Amino acid sequence: MSGSNKRRLGLRSLLVALALVGCLGATGCQVDVGGQTLPSPYYLTDDVQYFPSGPEFVLAREAAAMKAHAQQSVPETPQRQ
Repeated sequence: MSGSNKRRLGLRSLLVALALVGCLGATGCQVDVGGQTLPSPYYLTDDVQYFPSGPEFVLAREAAAMKAHAQQSVPETPQRQ
């Protein structure tokens, strides 16, 4: 082989290697960290899931119903004079 063919072969293999690295970098990779998959290839265009915060005490209606029932079922005691 002549010197120019060796140079072309080296340049061609370098370009192929750079193309492979570029393709791998463009596809992205997924890593699982603390239950989150970061980053996905589409993380910039993914929907943001928003869960609004609820009341601190989740049984507020049940507690109010129990209190109303307890007030209705308490018998009135005769007052002493």
